[in-house]
Amino acid sequence: MKKVCGILLASGLILGVSYSSTNVAEASTKIITYKNCTELNKVYRGGVARSASVKNKGGKTYYKPFVSQALYDANKSKDRDHDFIACEK
Repeated sequence: MKKVCGILLASGLILGVSYSSTNVAEASTKIITYKNCTELNKVYRGGVARSASVKNKGGKTYYKPFVSQALYDANKSKDRDHDFIACEK
């Protein structure tokens, strides 16, 4: 009986922690369309990349871009060189 209670308690804790961490990750990134790159770079210094595997076409950058497909899609018009990184610095 003690083993069954222990197993149920442990699985409940694991499920509770995994459920709460996914909700926090989804809520932390707000999808905002910025007016220009200056406004976007105030929040995301290195710009916004569509995925972690994209490479910058324009040369060396000083900051690493923030990776978010939804945020990139909202600000796609600011990607002038079409390398899937908007407003890179």
